Amino acid sequence: MRCAPEGKRKEVFGGMEMLKSGGRKVVGTKQVLRALKAGTVSRVYAASDADTFIYQQVVRSAEDAHVPCVRVPTMKELGMICGVEVPAAAAGLLRD
Repeated sequence: MRCAPEGKRKEVFGGMEMLKSGGRKVVGTKQVLRALKAGTVSRVYAASDADTFIYQQVVRSAEDAHVPCVRVPTMKELGMICGVEVPAAAAGLLRD
């Protein structure tokens, strides 16, 4: 499973600013998996400290959909970046 660490892939990580600035996004595992299946996600973010099954499910789905995946250190950090007050295991940046 390949999910790039946040600091390693600048071209992938650049989209994190879109999550912060209110770009179109989905937050939460179910919404991310649904959007991947529909083909509406351009980039996926997965929290490293999420439940292993959930993390692997998100990463595999992103790989199957040929969507870049970025690993974020914690669910709390991903939730804050997305502007929600709860931890988030996954988030996705929607296509324009």
